[in-house]
Amino acid sequence: MENPVYSYPLHPECPDLRRLADNPAEALLRAEADLVAAENAAEADRYRRLEELEEAQQDGRGVTRRTFVAGAAATATALATAQFVTTSASFAATKTGTLIHVFLYGGLDGLSLVAPDGDPVLAKSRPDLLLGNDSLALGRGFKLTSAFAPLEKWLKAGQLGFVPAVSDPRLSRSHFQAADACNLGGLPGETGGRGWLDSLVDTLGKGTAFRSVGIGSTLPRSLVGVNGAISLNNVGELRLNGDDKYRAATEKAIRGLFTGINHPVEEAVLEGMGALATAQKLAAKPYQAVAGVKYEGVGSAFQQLAQLIKGGANVRVATVGMGGYDTHENQGTQDGGNLWRKLNELATALAAFFTDLGDRSADVTVMVTSEFGRRVASNRGGTDHGHGGVVSILSGRKLAGSLLGTWNGLNDLDSGDVPEYNNMFNVYGSVAQGRFGLTTAEVDKVFPRQKYTPMKLYA
Repeated sequence: MENPVYSYPLHPECPDLRRLADNPAEALLRAEADLVAAENAAEADRYRRLEELEEAQQDGRGVTRRTFVAGAAATATALATAQFVTTSASFAATKTGTLIHVFLYGGLDGLSLVAPDGDPVLAKSRPDLLLGNDSLALGRGFKLTSAFAPLEKWLKAGQLGFVPAVSDPRLSRSHFQAADACNLGGLPGETGGRGWLDSLVDTLGKGTAFRSVGIGSTLPRSLVGVNGAISLNNVGELRLNGDDKYRAATEKAIRGLFTGINHPVEEAVLEGMGALATAQKLAAKPYQAVAGVKYEGVGSAFQQLAQLIKGGANVRVATVGMGGYDTHENQGTQDGGNLWRKLNELATALAAFFTDLGDRSADVTVMVTSEFGRRVASNRGGTDHGHGGVVSILSGRKLAGSLLGTWNGLNDLDSGDVPEYNNMFNVYGSVAQGRFGLTTAEVDKVFPRQKYTPMKLYA
């Protein structure tokens, strides 16, 4: 009698289990073990070949589109997606202007920036923190700290304005919670953790690789989302990773790999490469600001933005962060004080930035905010966490006044805080709406679970 032949497809070369062992159970285990070993060997070989291909790609050896398609499609596609697709769209995008959100971390005491002149509540509650006699005059009986004197030119031109008493009921007195809500445009549960500037970018349509830029080593929450924002400390650091000696060969190889492949990734990769080339071109020689402009302190962040904007990178939204505004003690509101110096550093940087931009500043709006204001009363040298802060606006477009929004005085404080006369996200939305010419319905989508109400901020 013929011995039976088992038909289990478990062994690549030996379907007859009797040849593996006399005991069928033992034979089955051996067959499974051999199959796993064969699969592991094949997988190891595949990774080895892909690694060799990657090494060849890095130094330009023997990389062809045929090799790419045949053996490394998944790896190359992943490379393209990670490095380029998220930072590209349409490199020759239509110009629509730039909105820069400057966030002052710590909670700016808005009454040390702008305040009603001669107010009896302030005279009684904070006699040690009143603005000095060297303050600048604003509309509607307000005055502006002399720390902002570097921006007086734009104040007189109607391009610098302030919205007092800004807050939102969802903001607590916690730095972390309030800053998070400000950057998201609401609570995390309302926004899904997506930043309000990233949501805003959706309404602006396609843009360049630089349409969303965060100046700094980490991406702020306001830019977190789906539109591939770039975080950088300086323009020169935006380049392919890896050893310098392989970079040119790698770029050449990638261009060759993604040319004529009849795949949607081709356009994205080549446009991304164009963006990298632009950054490298801008960084090829030291940046030269216009005569007389010097960037210092926080101004270095604005220098990077000036370099991108003047270089034609089509920045649409950008962020700059500045710390040091948690002034529980030694606040120093007048000339030479700690807070005065911080505000003067900011104003000096903004003046340098707009001077450097020249005519291009007509297409730029800077909005300066903080996570919350501070209490009206002094705590004998400083102020504690409160609400009712100030939003500052510097714009190439003329504003409706130097003091904007609603102001109903300080006679009825909100538990010791400046009352909320102007909702924070209505201010955010109105700044963006005027900058980009958006409809109310478009802005309404940026802030979930809140009905957006436009404010008159621009002339």
